[in-house]
Amino acid sequence: MRPLTKAILVGGGALFAGWVGWGIYSTSEAESVPYERLRTLNGVEIRRYPRTVLAETTAPEQRTAFRRLFAYISGDNRGNESISMTAPVQTRTGESISMTAPVRSETADTDSDAVRMGFYLPAEYSPETAPEPTASDVSLVTEPPKRVAVDRFSWYAPAWRVERRTQKLRATLEREGIDPVGDPSLLRYNDPWTPPFMRRNEVAVAVAEAE
Repeated sequence: MRPLTKAILVGGGALFAGWVGWGIYSTSEAESVPYERLRTLNGVEIRRYPRTVLAETTAPEQRTAFRRLFAYISGDNRGNESISMTAPVQTRTGESISMTAPVRSETADTDSDAVRMGFYLPAEYSPETAPEPTASDVSLVTEPPKRVAVDRFSWYAPAWRVERRTQKLRATLEREGIDPVGDPSLLRYNDPWTPPFMRRNEVAVAVAEAE
């Protein structure tokens, strides 16, 4: 094997290992919303979630929505006067909120091209203790305890794949006689630099309580 070819292979292998290592690290460091797994039906999980608090915004596209919410969890909230951002996010004064998985997004009702995105806040925050956003286009939302049906998949989550998984989710619920409540949403658990084969995505919809 030629030295140049060998160097390229060794360097590529090191980069790939570093990429995978970052995926493992970032996934393990992210706090996830707790839930109880009740049962599994054709790969669809039925879960019980506790009350949760989200920071939500509606924007023309996902990049803008993400930036607004990331600014909020990075310290753009009441009581924070100055912000020093590093990797990971850090603030000099005020309150900075750790990023929690998953990030939820769905098509907004008001505009077919708009996106409503929400960041779940860590479990220690309640509606009373969650910092108030300073941006008028970010709001706090409290969701009551609920049952949720979830179809999990990996790799990237383009619209066609999300639609296909949503159809599978709806078909499974219909076959099992379980009524969905509201519209489905997309949950994404990883940062943009996580390798696609390590990503965790979920299509989720609230379902009626069992009788």
